[in-house]
Amino acid sequence: MAAVLAAFVMVLAGQSGAGAAAPAPDSPSKQYLVTGATTAQQRSRLARTGAAIDTVRADGSVEVSAIPSEVAAIKRLGLRVRALPAPPAAPAPAPSIAATSYHTYAETLAELDQVVANYPQIARKFVAGKSYQGRDIVGVKISDNVASDENEPEVLYIANIHARERLTNEQALYLIGILTKEYNATSRITNLVNSREIWIIPISNPDGQVYDMTSDTSAGRMWRKNRRGSGTDLNRNFAYNWGCCGGSSGNTASETYRGPSAESEPETKVLSNFVRSRVVGGRQQLKIFLDIHSYAALVLWPFGYTYSNTVPGAMSADEESTHRTIGRQLAASNGYTPEQSSDLYITDGTTDDWTFGNQRIFSFTFELGGSSFYPSPSQIETLTTRNRDSLLTLTEYADCPYRAIGKQQQYCGTP
Repeated sequence: MAAVLAAFVMVLAGQSGAGAAAPAPDSPSKQYLVTGATTAQQRSRLARTGAAIDTVRADGSVEVSAIPSEVAAIKRLGLRVRALPAPPAAPAPAPSIAATSYHTYAETLAELDQVVANYPQIARKFVAGKSYQGRDIVGVKISDNVASDENEPEVLYIANIHARERLTNEQALYLIGILTKEYNATSRITNLVNSREIWIIPISNPDGQVYDMTSDTSAGRMWRKNRRGSGTDLNRNFAYNWGCCGGSSGNTASETYRGPSAESEPETKVLSNFVRSRVVGGRQQLKIFLDIHSYAALVLWPFGYTYSNTVPGAMSADEESTHRTIGRQLAASNGYTPEQSSDLYITDGTTDDWTFGNQRIFSFTFELGGSSFYPSPSQIETLTTRNRDSLLTLTEYADCPYRAIGKQQQYCGTP
């Protein structure tokens, strides 16, 4: 009888709303420590189970988020698996306090509104589109003459595409803060704002971010995906070699579920359409792209779907050398480890594989430092200011990324 009743409830849920998916349940995944996967190939086999690789420790062991079937598959690979404790829970904040010192979605929007009010000549808010649940995906454009579409090199930086990676929003807000507050006060920043068009989207997955922060502890729900159905990993949903290479999962319960088709998710479509909208007169205006993640202290560049450094027609030797040279320079500044994405493990359908492979934008991923998805708020300043120079350096390269390898005359026509 209980089984029949449960089935009846599921049918009703499926019929509620015009084609609306049932609310996603809490993620069934938990964090585990896996030992025995110390090479990129071994980690790729681990990732092929569908488990999300959260970070690689200094000793070579791997922290993953996995559902029970994936844990069983990992064990069948001959790897050792040990459950990790849940993130430490802090007491719930008082009702008068929004949440923690991490910005909520509402607080982020208020912060952006304040920035635009304070610096209207150089900051303009824009809405790239809406999430599955109807929330605005909001960003800020920073440039002198911000209301005009000038013939200046452009950059796009996004954050919080994975909901639980809370520090990434703070990194984006930090960058917005220094670019505006230090304009006309710091020559390096003044020169960048005067000569670039800088687009920053702090929360790319607002539904997931709100859900993760709607918790009775500061640790959050450990939610990674968006909120359509049981959730899709937006960073496996982009339309470049989507689902090609064992770098994502077809299991809807998996943390790396790639969705039913490329760009199936509203948030992915919004981000992709925004990038496509920056093609003006047949030329892509965006020269640099950065996707900010956490927490592994890495600087990554394409491709993630293949171990090959170069790919005929997709990644030339000079393009690879430019990515590698810039990546190493950024890592020398922030102390992260630089590597091609696939040196970590194979992924497919990711943001920066698409932005470079499809749009030819020099693309990078930062995996911020820290010891968990929810570092103590007291660490926010230290962890974000660590990237000041690397973020400014990356923005400077928008004039001609090939300058990194001394070939700006050949590719950009500049001395």
